[in-house]
Amino acid sequence: MNILPPALTKVIESFEKLPGIGPKTAQRLTFYLLHIPQEELERFSENIISLKKNTMLCSVCKNVTTQDPCPVCANPGRDIKSLCVVQEPTDVLALEKTGMFHGRYHVLHGAIDPLNNIGPDEIYLDQLFTRITHPSDQTEEIILALNPSMEGEATAMYIQKQFSNIVSEISHPIKITRIAHGLPVGADIEYADEVTLRRALEGRRDY
Repeated sequence: MNILPPALTKVIESFEKLPGIGPKTAQRLTFYLLHIPQEELERFSENIISLKKNTMLCSVCKNVTTQDPCPVCANPGRDIKSLCVVQEPTDVLALEKTGMFHGRYHVLHGAIDPLNNIGPDEIYLDQLFTRITHPSDQTEEIILALNPSMEGEATAMYIQKQFSNIVSEISHPIKITRIAHGLPVGADIEYADEVTLRRALEGRRDY
């Protein structure tokens, strides 16, 4: 028997749908919101509502932005010869904090994961290949900054395979490298510290 009011139950159920949030955490968050001032709660609600209304995906790199193209793609000072492929927008934030990478990005918004029915068509892989085969593209190095997990490895292998199929469509040589040292297997890039990421970038290898 559920003795909680429906209003509380609905919020708890909403929190439980978020990744990494279990029933107990969902309850704690809900009761926390119940005790904050009404004005703060309304402001929180407005921020959530505006989250998707006031953001978009960059038409070039697919990063989350408020303008199109995003600030990185629109910056003429970025190195147009380096393209770093990452899984999530949070990975871009992590890499930018290192201050080491000055090229461009391509955000996949996920990785190939057959167990969860996520194939190449569910992430932004076709857009990546369209970018590098465009006549105006000057990419000379594609850096695969994917998580060292089974899904990340599967995605990297797919990119390498597809790249070998389209290499004839590219007018100039492109090498593919993979960040290697410093990231333990199973770790996510967004949780790595700046020093670890810097060493991973420095130690990237041909893929």
